[in-house]
Amino acid sequence: MTHPLVPQIIELATPVAEQIGLEIVGAVFHTNQRPPVLRVDIRNPNQDTGLDDCERMSRALEATLDAAEIIPDAYVLEISSPGISRQLENDREFISFKGFPVIVQTSPPHEGQQEWNGQLIRRDETAVYINQKGRVVQIPRSLVVRVQLEERH
Repeated sequence: MTHPLVPQIIELATPVAEQIGLEIVGAVFHTNQRPPVLRVDIRNPNQDTGLDDCERMSRALEATLDAAEIIPDAYVLEISSPGISRQLENDREFISFKGFPVIVQTSPPHEGQQEWNGQLIRRDETAVYINQKGRVVQIPRSLVVRVQLEERH
């Protein structure tokens, strides 16, 4: 069932997206999570939708939603695209997606595991840091094969 705020959110998001050359594909409000997660899917009609598009939309929509005050409590805004590359490559992407759920793959395994799931904290010269249920896990960068955003459905 669609959350009752979703039509209002789409109504607010559509002109914001149009102003920056994007389209709204859909929105889902996951209120069963703490904090709740509002995911808005966008698409760039002129080229492949990239992380830049998601960043621009996130900043613009966040300001609009805050001003509208339709969501009373704290929530997490996630902007994504059905066709986006989910792999994080550069420092800017690691900064932009701080707090997002990620899967870190290592080779050889780190502490007996090849796949680590958690919230992205940061990346520095030596390691990738993720939060696993309140516990910070430090994975040496020399072992990291890839870091990708986790698809939540």
